Amino acid sequence: MSIIRVLPEQLANRIAAGEVVERPASVVKELIENSLDAGASRVEIEIEGGGTRLIRIIDNGEGMDEDDVLLCLERHGTSKILHDQDLESIRSLGFRGEAIPSISSVSRMTITSRHKSSDLGTTAILNYGKLYKIHESGCAQGTIIEIRNLFGNTPARRKFLRTRRTEMGHIDEVVKNYSLAVPEVSFSLRVDGRQTLILDSHQDLAQRLAGILHYSGSFIEIDHSQKGSFLLHLKGLLVPPDEHVRGSSRIKILVNGRSVKDRMLTHGVAEGLRGFLMKHHNPAGLLHLHIDPAEVDVNVHPTKQEIRFRQSRTIHQFIVQAIQQGMQGYQQTLKSSFLAPSSAVPGSTHSAEKTHKTVPPAPSTPSPVKKDPGLTQTSEPVAVPASVTPPSRSPKQPEPATPLPVFTESQSKGHGLKIIGQYDNLYIFCQSSDGLLVIDQHAAHERLLFEKLKKQFLLGTIAKQTLLFPETVELSVNDLQKVEQYAEEIEKMGFSIREFGGSSYVISAIPALGRHMAASELFLDILEQFGASSSNKREGSMLEDVLASMACKAAVKAGDRLSTEEIEALLTNMMKADLFSHCPHGRPVLKNFSANDIKKWFHRS
Repeated sequence: MSIIRVLPEQLANRIAAGEVVERPASVVKELIENSLDAGASRVEIEIEGGGTRLIRIIDNGEGMDEDDVLLCLERHGTSKILHDQDLESIRSLGFRGEAIPSISSVSRMTITSRHKSSDLGTTAILNYGKLYKIHESGCAQGTIIEIRNLFGNTPARRKFLRTRRTEMGHIDEVVKNYSLAVPEVSFSLRVDGRQTLILDSHQDLAQRLAGILHYSGSFIEIDHSQKGSFLLHLKGLLVPPDEHVRGSSRIKILVNGRSVKDRMLTHGVAEGLRGFLMKHHNPAGLLHLHIDPAEVDVNVHPTKQEIRFRQSRTIHQFIVQAIQQGMQGYQQTLKSSFLAPSSAVPGSTHSAEKTHKTVPPAPSTPSPVKKDPGLTQTSEPVAVPASVTPPSRSPKQPEPATPLPVFTESQSKGHGLKIIGQYDNLYIFCQSSDGLLVIDQHAAHERLLFEKLKKQFLLGTIAKQTLLFPETVELSVNDLQKVEQYAEEIEKMGFSIREFGGSSYVISAIPALGRHMAASELFLDILEQFGASSSNKREGSMLEDVLASMACKAAVKAGDRLSTEEIEALLTNMMKADLFSHCPHGRPVLKNFSANDIKKWFHRS
């Protein structure tokens, strides 16, 4: 006697339900997709008991006649694909025809639907997969599906559900994701008789997203296309990296109108925001990728939340480029908002008596070490001959203050800000055209140096500072391996080193911008960064981390008192820079307090 048997249809449906219907939110997702595929312009969702007592979906789509109502109850009954080739280019949200029979097998289901060409509708009542009754009924065009007592015949599955609050959180997320996919469709969500969400079709996408995220600020617009073997178009709205939204909201990603969870896409967004988003912070907003359906496999997961791309590397690079392009546009927006023409800022005049000369730092500065912040706008640093290079100093020995350059009027114009002063030797206060602008001097200078270093590194032109007295450094076994592995990169970063026997190396030159540091200290710090970044998948990311560390070491610090001329130069360089709003580690550089904000603080109208 054969031991292999064909499962009864009802049992097969219950097994399929275990894959498709993970929780109440899975039911809501499948039914909303059917409503949208039916061309609905209004979708109403009613939930009771966290979705286990009642799920009701009402739409005004094209509806079904009696024959279609019966056929949709059959497993693999679908109107969305007919031929093998249709499966290679799926343009609808649903396509397998498993949702309705799978859901009905673990619930009490009622379907009421009227096709747009019919005068009467049809009602079908099912009891855990078995058709109990079907009859004509009067109803509006569209479909109403009621799911009651979900998992009533599978108590083990119900035991694995979370609390009502948790399950409602998943349902709420599904409704919001699909409402963002089709902003032209109205959505409403009612929970236990209380209206919790109303999204009207008259709202544009930005208004709908702002309401969902509980965010009142402006968005960074992403709109980027690429033509190749197939067309790619990424469109969306991102919350600026230094803004915070309520809760732990993450980026919402859609692919051809389908809400998905894809690590590759999420990683591409993170890479595009690299240098703008602080560690452990998540991007927020919406991104919608439009791609040829033939390039996407949406049939790799029972719930259709995971997808697979035929050319994932190309997609990843495109996402990174699109986000980077959007961030560059955001920089220009900030410039036009805060760095206005000087005539727009009251009292923003400059002294015409400034000349290009050298002055010592202010005598009231208590710091024993005054670094050259490198804020000049002259040509790239040039290596100084050994004969005129001062000896390298130990970190414990104080350096004499380095004279700082004063800039001419022509060099300092352009940013359009009136400098108020420096607070706590860290923050620069300026009057902008719209209020008070506060700038973190270290973060600002660090970003400028980082971009400069990155360009020089790619060109192989990072200037070296030859040491009059070369330094010897002892390396650990791990550091020796790094020196051997990254020898080319270390050379391009401005170091000149050579073996001195055993585990000793001699440092004869360092990057010019690090001349205020002990050579061995700077070199060991760079090696440490190589080790900390070695786990990154992308080599470019590792090198950026190292260059960011170099920029951080060389930038002006908290506690460094800057002269007016140095502040002028910093602001002018920010005005000329392509990227300036965040330091390479993602911390914001500037914050604007509008005149209206200040008035509100003091209760002035």
